[in-house]
Amino acid sequence: MKKPLAQLILFKLMGWTIKGEYPDIPKLIVAVVPHSSYLDLIVAVLTRTVLNKKIKFLGKKELFNPLTSLIFKFWGGIPIDREINKNYVETVVELINKNRINHLAIAPEGTRKKVEKWKTGFYYIAHQSRIPIMMTSFDYKNKTVILNKPFYTSGDIEKDFEFLRDKVSSIKPRK
Repeated sequence: MKKPLAQLILFKLMGWTIKGEYPDIPKLIVAVVPHSSYLDLIVAVLTRTVLNKKIKFLGKKELFNPLTSLIFKFWGGIPIDREINKNYVETVVELINKNRINHLAIAPEGTRKKVEKWKTGFYYIAHQSRIPIMMTSFDYKNKTVILNKPFYTSGDIEKDFEFLRDKVSSIKPRK
């Protein structure tokens, strides 16, 4: 999809805006919270196209079936088999270190369902790769994509998670 078409769809037809700046840095984890709707992917792909960024994303292998695999991979999807690949953090860190992935979107909740706590993989990928995390939210109430400033992990996951949660705590999920 071309940028002008994505702008037309996202801004004019859907009525969304983008708040914040996408950083000009070589590698980044884009942590999308909350993740509550299949529409998140559509908003994300349109936003990525408008921003002219190549952002890959991780998805459970079940999403990559014969009907959807081609489109998800075209959009930057990487299937993850959680049953076989128990060391996916190390696998993704290796892909980042080999420059096969530079910007990666991950939903810390790990699902569209309501969860009480985030999965930690995105944090450890960022920490082990020594790259920042940018908390990103899709505020459906105000139709705004919110891009927070990049954050480098300290190694103290509890303290860092408290800081990261604070960045997205006011955003209400679509569902």
